Amino acid sequence: MAIRFTLNDAPVEVADFDPNTTLLAFLRGRGMTGTKEGCAEGECGACAVALVERDARGNTRYQPVNACLLLLGSCAGREIVSIEGIAQGGELHPVQRAMIDRAGSQCGYCTPGFVVSLFAEYYRPGRTEVDPEAIAGNLCRCTGYRPIREVAEGLGQPGDDDPFRRRLALAPPTLEPVQHRSGAGRFLRPGTLQGALTLLAEEPGAVIVAGGTDVVVEVNQRHRRHRSLLSLENVAELAVFEQSADRIRIGAALSLTQIEQHLAGTVPLLAQLFPLFSSRLIRNRATLGGNLMTASPIGDSPPALLALDAEVELASPSGTRTLPLSDFFTGYRQTARKPDEILAAISIPLPLPNVQRFYKVSKRVLDDISTVAAGYSLRVDGAGKISAARLAYGGVAPTPARARDAEAFMVGQVWSHELVKHTLPILARAFSPIGDHRGSADYRSTLIVRLLEKLWADTSGGAA
Repeated sequence: MAIRFTLNDAPVEVADFDPNTTLLAFLRGRGMTGTKEGCAEGECGACAVALVERDARGNTRYQPVNACLLLLGSCAGREIVSIEGIAQGGELHPVQRAMIDRAGSQCGYCTPGFVVSLFAEYYRPGRTEVDPEAIAGNLCRCTGYRPIREVAEGLGQPGDDDPFRRRLALAPPTLEPVQHRSGAGRFLRPGTLQGALTLLAEEPGAVIVAGGTDVVVEVNQRHRRHRSLLSLENVAELAVFEQSADRIRIGAALSLTQIEQHLAGTVPLLAQLFPLFSSRLIRNRATLGGNLMTASPIGDSPPALLALDAEVELASPSGTRTLPLSDFFTGYRQTARKPDEILAAISIPLPLPNVQRFYKVSKRVLDDISTVAAGYSLRVDGAGKISAARLAYGGVAPTPARARDAEAFMVGQVWSHELVKHTLPILARAFSPIGDHRGSADYRSTLIVRLLEKLWADTSGGAA
């Protein structure tokens, strides 16, 4: 089965391909070398392309993503704009012209990625001022950020006759199921949860992928090759967002950007997490389900979700079971998921705790892997008494975990600096972190207790 997509307004058909092939490799193999390979792991944005998609608010928009992490099979049915398609009719696009006029390009290697990200920002629906994250996922090794930032801040508005703007008045393409099988392997993209479970039963060795921001890094960096890939990006039941009186239910395949738009800051812990979760280019593809399924002890979302008492829904041919997230991680990069199950959704109980904080300590403030991450939540009544406490950490144990003894000690007591001082010795015994190139064991042990002190300082005795 051939896959078809639109690239720079031209139809493309690919009849036979390795399922591990990325869009970046495909483009460069066709001689479209304007899209650069810088890091092959989503850190630099030199390979940025724009997808025509619908956002969580119902707007058609150009969504910038890393082509190095986008599997070619995932492009089926999509509409894609690469750097080669931005200038039209022999005329530079206004973003390209601004990069020249403001000296935003130095060695030029990163320039195409910056242009694509700025192109997507130029057409962002409702833009009145620049989103500071619009180019946060793009790296300029020549330290030319100031003029590039000036380009972003000086973006005008597209005219009514702009063909790219006119395109956004129409619906985005509708993705169809894909079952591509060739001698090189299989790429499967069902459209329903039942279809996904059926394919998983037929292909029990298939590697499940959603946004691809973790799986494809291993393809690129560790040269792993998978014979069968099962993509969940188009499963309707995994792209839901529902809020009722007692819970928020988030589909496991919703991108982090979509979740951020749906929540609109209503869950403070997650609102604090999202800006620290890699870059916008990554969050446009990455999913909560994927981040949990990697079961990495330094994943960004587990401490926050553990602090919110989140639950996970696991679907199988025999039905769906619900499991507390605190029981989901069973060992280093191991979970309670059974071979025939798919992570379907994450649920957060309501009402939310009235004290919530997420902290991430890393070598860089943004777009970095954590040394230690902490998610804290407290339910504090009008008298300052704690009825529930959650102290969750990443980077201090083989799995993301809660400090249960310290939590139990805090319940029933008044949230105060005195309580924090008495909790610290208990917290210090909760974990035995190891040292690595991101931080020593002693440093991590210090952070475990110091971050609780920071929670007290930041909440001023319980005022969130």
